[in-house]
Amino acid sequence: MIGLSEADVRMCAGFPSATADAGGSGQIWTYQRTVQRGNLIVVIPTLAVGAIPTVGGSLNVNPGGYCNTQLRMVDGRVAEVAYAGDNNTPNNRDALCVSTVDACVAYARQHRQVRTGATSR
Repeated sequence: MIGLSEADVRMCAGFPSATADAGGSGQIWTYQRTVQRGNLIVVIPTLAVGAIPTVGGSLNVNPGGYCNTQLRMVDGRVAEVAYAGDNNTPNNRDALCVSTVDACVAYARQHRQVRTGATSR
């Protein structure tokens, strides 16, 4: 995403949820994404047979959360990308932020091919 213009970012990510002036460091655009918490609850019944200890328990998985993808815009172009929020899933770091970046990376590749006539293999 580094180097994309403001117009390119609006095309691939939409309009930011919030913007802030970063003084002499340009502007910060924030894209907010919230994924509702879903629950997967597995309960293992408690078993006690004579002298055997009690066996039981439960598992609760909450894959939801929120992500703020923050872009620092300097001179009308993306200069830095950072993430904030509860955006990790059990298997991936920053997983809830990936959709904004992925869409813009795909857009940049397609846009570059159109401009240069290059094809990727």
